[in-house]
Amino acid sequence: MKDSDSLNDYRRVRRLAIRSLFEIIEQSSEGTVIVDKDARIVWINERYARRFGLTDASVAVGQPCESVIPGSLLRDVVNSGRPILLDMMDTAKDPLVVMRLPINDDAGAVIGAIGFALFDELHSLSPLLKRYLSMQEELASTRSLLRARQAKYSFSHFIGTSLASLEVKRRARRSASAESPVLLLGETGTGKELLAHAIHNASSRAQKAFVSINSAAIPEALLEAEFFGTAPGAFTGADRKGRPGKLKIAQGGTLFLDEIGDMPLPLQSKLLRVLQEKEYEPVGSNEVIQSDVRLIAATSTDLEAAIKRGEFRADLYYRLSVLPIQVPPLRERLDDLPALSDAILEELRSEHELDRGALALLGQHAWPGNIRELRNVLERAALLSDHLVLDAREIHAAIGTLIALPKAVKPKTETPDIETFSAARERFDRQLIETTLAHCNGNVIKTAQQLGLGRSTLYKKMAALGIVESQ
Repeated sequence: MKDSDSLNDYRRVRRLAIRSLFEIIEQSSEGTVIVDKDARIVWINERYARRFGLTDASVAVGQPCESVIPGSLLRDVVNSGRPILLDMMDTAKDPLVVMRLPINDDAGAVIGAIGFALFDELHSLSPLLKRYLSMQEELASTRSLLRARQAKYSFSHFIGTSLASLEVKRRARRSASAESPVLLLGETGTGKELLAHAIHNASSRAQKAFVSINSAAIPEALLEAEFFGTAPGAFTGADRKGRPGKLKIAQGGTLFLDEIGDMPLPLQSKLLRVLQEKEYEPVGSNEVIQSDVRLIAATSTDLEAAIKRGEFRADLYYRLSVLPIQVPPLRERLDDLPALSDAILEELRSEHELDRGALALLGQHAWPGNIRELRNVLERAALLSDHLVLDAREIHAAIGTLIALPKAVKPKTETPDIETFSAARERFDRQLIETTLAHCNGNVIKTAQQLGLGRSTLYKKMAALGIVESQ
């Protein structure tokens, strides 16, 4: 066979294929229209003509496509030479799913365009549209959840250049590059939760969720469900659809367990299984779920003492304390007071500054509430002061009677009148309770334990002395 014969045969087959494809689409579509290079209609089938109110299709020939088909984009296809393979076009009757293709001559020049109205019954697309909308909703929900569960702090938020602070940041940065559990130890208000956020943000899980749960803030009966989630109808009052726990929400990210020293013993054994076997079962379910979370725990409790008392599992402690970080109290990092004070006042959007006397007075306080207490003192002083520079007297007033003023600024007082035994005892009781409350950061239960009183007895004494429980 000659080359010219093969070429002719190729062209003939190509023409037949194009004609066959055109006939198949034209017969199965809701309408077909062809325009020339000026976007004037050269042919339209009867079905399409009737849809746009024409009784005779020949009437449309020679007219601009837009005058017959409002909203047509065939002119755009002719001008650009690019097809519009799938589009929605509104019509007076119903919306149409349409396809528009350019028509080229043998030299490749655009000489017109053809449009097919594929179908008008959009319910045939409903499974696809429903799946698409479902995926969009799921994606939006996931993005919203991640935004709500993003860690808020980085290492730059942990203010301090003292040796103690630098050592904490060094160990925390090192832990961020590992997957082992981290145990943050220290008094309340020292910044343990801030460090947990920072470790997550510096880790490979930074783009995943950061989920926190406070073991001391949730009733023991609900803590397991909050932690592991519940199966549908697991117990009376449970959600019929089930409820995901914090472990599932944190999947792929970091779970921060605050005040883990207060976690009940039965739940401690289940947490140990999560750490060792990387799996758990929701409450009321036999389904075993694989867990992929980085665990960071924190506590202000002496866990070694709790182990001796039988209140904390030794095996869980050893599993958690792979990377222990002791966060020092503020009284052990007083060199950081100026920088911390400036950062807190800036965060409060305050223009106040501290003079030397005020800073010196801050250094004399024991800070039982640590940085949380420092923030409280500075905020109170800034609100009460009429001056932009805070002095020792204003700081003393904000702290209360827990420390004495330096002699240079100590106010002169007259010799006190002799008081009765009852008044002296009342004054002593009030000062002792207020001091212990501050040391326990306002926790009445811990204060009662510290004073050796029953909780109800302490409440009665506080009411009699006019001491208000802090919120």
